Amino acid sequence: MFELSRRKILGTSMIGAGATLSGMGANTSSAALETKENMMLDRIPDLPDGLFEATRFPLIDAIHGRRSRRFARGTSIPDGPLAYSSKQQPEPLSDLEQMLLLTTVAGNTGWANLIPYNRNYLPNIPNYAGAAGGRTFPSAAGFQLTEFFYTDDNGVYFLPTRDMPAVKATTADGQTDLKAYLDAHKSRIIKLSDGRLKIPAQPQHMEMHNEWCANVPGSTLIIPVVDLAQHIILGLCYFVQNGVCIFDDVNNRPVTGIEKFQHLVDIENPYPLTYVEQVSATEVTVELSCACYSGTLMLQAMGLGGWMYNGLNPFSVLGASGDPDVPGLGFNFEMLPDQPLPHVTGLEGIFEGHCQPHFKDMRAAVEAVVKRKFGPGGPFNAKTEGPYKETDAVRKSGAPINDEFIDCVATMAQYVQDTFGRFPARVPAMMALMYLQAHKLDTDFYDKHFTPGAYLKTHAEYDENWSRRAGK
Repeated sequence: MFELSRRKILGTSMIGAGATLSGMGANTSSAALETKENMMLDRIPDLPDGLFEATRFPLIDAIHGRRSRRFARGTSIPDGPLAYSSKQQPEPLSDLEQMLLLTTVAGNTGWANLIPYNRNYLPNIPNYAGAAGGRTFPSAAGFQLTEFFYTDDNGVYFLPTRDMPAVKATTADGQTDLKAYLDAHKSRIIKLSDGRLKIPAQPQHMEMHNEWCANVPGSTLIIPVVDLAQHIILGLCYFVQNGVCIFDDVNNRPVTGIEKFQHLVDIENPYPLTYVEQVSATEVTVELSCACYSGTLMLQAMGLGGWMYNGLNPFSVLGASGDPDVPGLGFNFEMLPDQPLPHVTGLEGIFEGHCQPHFKDMRAAVEAVVKRKFGPGGPFNAKTEGPYKETDAVRKSGAPINDEFIDCVATMAQYVQDTFGRFPARVPAMMALMYLQAHKLDTDFYDKHFTPGAYLKTHAEYDENWSRRAGK
C-alpha cells in the first residue's frame, strides 16, 4: 500500500504549479486513491523520490519560499563580500526534470472554458478566444499568443503549445498518466541548432549583475516569445464586435476609410491607437510573466535553483542585435528609417508574427486570425473536441465573423502598416521580456554566506531525492 501511494498522486499535482503543488501523504490508503481523480506516476521509468516529494510540496511553501537562487554548481563570484567559487562541476537537468519544468511553464492543461455569456452577443456567445486549449498560465480573453524556446548545453529548441489540443493522457479509469502527458509535449519539441544559445556576458547583451550567473553551463534557460501583432489584431476584432474603432493620435487623424464602416463601429468615439497598443503590450507582459512564475514555483518543489528575470537584451536573444557573432534565435528584423530599435517580425517557418513581411498584406494576417478561431481545431469550430456535454453546440454558437467584419479590421491594420511602415506602430510585433532559468543549486555557497533558511528542504535533500528511487 505504501509503494502504491507513492506512485499514484492526487489530481493534477504536477500539471501547473500555480494551483497544484499539493499531494497526498504516504499514509493515504489505496482505496482513497482509487476513488478520486489522480495522477499515475508508476509509469515513469526508475521513478525518483524527488518527483514524489515534489507532488507533496505545499503550494504555500512554494510561494513563501520562492527566492532568486542564482548560485549554480560550477559558478563563481570572484570578489566582494559574497566571494565564492563552486567546488562542484556544472550538471545539467535530467530529461525528466527538464520536461517537468517545461510543462509547468508551457504545458497544455486540457480544454479551455470559453467565456460563456455577454448579453450584447446574444443569441451567440463571445468569440474572443484564439485557442481551444488551456495552458498553465492565463491569457487575456483566451487569445493565447505565447510560444516557447529554450536552450541547454546540447542545443536550442522550440516547444509549440499555443494551439495544442487537450492532451490525451487519461486512462479508462480516469487517471492521468504523467509519462504519457510528458511524452505528448516532448514529441512537439523541434531542435533548432546544436549548442547553447550564445548570449555574451557583455553590457550590450546582458545586464552586468547577471554576468556570472545567466545562461551558465548546466542550466536550462526558457524563453517565452509572444506574437504581439496577433494580439492587437485579436483586440481589433474584439473592438469591431463591440462597435469600436481606433484613431491615429500620433498624427491626429482618423483611420483612412473607416467611415465606410460607421454602421459597424462608432467613428465619433474611437480609441487612441497608442492607448490600444500600450494596453496590448501590458496584457502580453502578464502572459509572459505568469508563465515564468509558474516555473519558479516548480523550482521550489523540485529543489532546483534558478529565477525569473529580464536581464538579457531581447534583441540579442531574438537575433536582432546587429552583431553577426550573436545570431540569437535567428528572428527576422528590419531597421526602419528614423527608428532606433529593430522591428522584429518572426522566425521564418517556425514562429512568424501576424504582420508583414510574413503576410502579403494585413488583410491576409486578419484572415489567418479568423481561421485560427473558426477553422479546424479552433475554439469556435463545431468539430473541435471540448469539455462540454454538448461541445459542438457550444463551439458553433460563437458570434460569427463575416467578410465585412474582416474588411473593417483589415482597414485599421493596413492603415497602421501604411502610415508607420510597420505593424504595430509603436510596440514590438514579436516580444520577449521575461526568462526562466533553472539549474542545480550549490548549497555550499549559501551555507558559507547566509544564515539558515536561505534554501528549502527540497534543495538540501536534492541529491538524495533525485538519485533515490521512490519507495526504496
